[in-house]
Amino acid sequence: MARLGLIVNPVAGLGGRAGLKGSDGIDVQRRALALGARPEAGKRAVRALKTLLPLRERLEIISYPGEMGEDAAREAGFEPGVLGRIEPGRTTPEDTRRAARQMRDAGIALLLFAGGDGTARNVYEAIGETLPVIGVPAGVKIHSAVYAVSPEAAGWLARDFLEGRIQELILAEVMDIDEEAFRQGVVAARLYGYMKTPSGRRFLQGMKAASAPSEAAAQDAIAEEVVAHMRPGWLYVVGPGTTTRAIFQRLGLPKTLLGVDAVRDGRLAGRDLNARQIEALVQEHAPRVKIIVTPIGGQGFLFGRGNQQISPEVLRRVGPKGLIVVATRDKIHRLEHRPLLVDSGDPEVDALFKGYVQVITGVREAIVYPVRAAGAGQTSFPGFPAPTSIPC
Repeated sequence: MARLGLIVNPVAGLGGRAGLKGSDGIDVQRRALALGARPEAGKRAVRALKTLLPLRERLEIISYPGEMGEDAAREAGFEPGVLGRIEPGRTTPEDTRRAARQMRDAGIALLLFAGGDGTARNVYEAIGETLPVIGVPAGVKIHSAVYAVSPEAAGWLARDFLEGRIQELILAEVMDIDEEAFRQGVVAARLYGYMKTPSGRRFLQGMKAASAPSEAAAQDAIAEEVVAHMRPGWLYVVGPGTTTRAIFQRLGLPKTLLGVDAVRDGRLAGRDLNARQIEALVQEHAPRVKIIVTPIGGQGFLFGRGNQQISPEVLRRVGPKGLIVVATRDKIHRLEHRPLLVDSGDPEVDALFKGYVQVITGVREAIVYPVRAAGAGQTSFPGFPAPTSIPC
């Protein structure tokens, strides 16, 4: 029997829909719940575990109690062994560290954990490089390279490792940022160390890459193209990033660098919005709504990393025809033929966006590039699309 450890951080990702740019700290978690946030980490762990059901007769899952893993394992169809004790509704980082140490000591072959960068950091602090791990993405900010591109990908990678199809282990970065600085628009990322993870590049998201300072001119050209085609009376919901900030600079408006803003007729319609506020604006203006986003550098995520305020409900209502994607050529080239990814939290919504999208890369210039649901499996494409003209 192979032994798989499971840890779920039940508060991971709470701050995403609420626009709080993180979930660290009791006060932030309470604010998120008051704004209507609901725990998602357990659901994402269930999605990962369901891919392992073919191994059920040969797999023993060791979890922490209740919301820290046991509930997810049972919902997925397993009967886990349970270690330790927790205080329901009041779990802490120390619970995560203690769980990781106890599972290592119990002789597990692999640790699967659901959370964000803070969770990865807690696991690293507990076990370092002593045990192979795979992260199930469930947080607001996920810079660490130990995470799979989706819950399903985490399960597929775990299955390949446990069945011996992947034997090589690599060292992947554990990153975390200062959330207080992040809420002020400053990304202060720090490398805390490395953990071992099975070598499956097509399943792992890799470390987030920052935009190069030299991209400013390209971003300004993109902004010129987008602003020139904005329609009177339409609502534009604009995601975070330096590329989208350039659009607001051309409009002469302030942009929340790490938040979601909205503009209509050259004026702000909302700033640093949470999911509820965006949903209300979209309902008011539908069907005259566009969403403008730029992919996460080095990872390619359009939705599900750092912009969870744009909820599945909004994505379903606006649809792929209402999507405007902007990116510099350099950012697209750094993806190395990997597709753009959607991981909204709702697999049915993710599937709506699969196919191809026009990516604006400059004035009257765009490329056509593939988009896939993060849980769909296909993660690389041969060849690189050539730039094509944008119709007038």
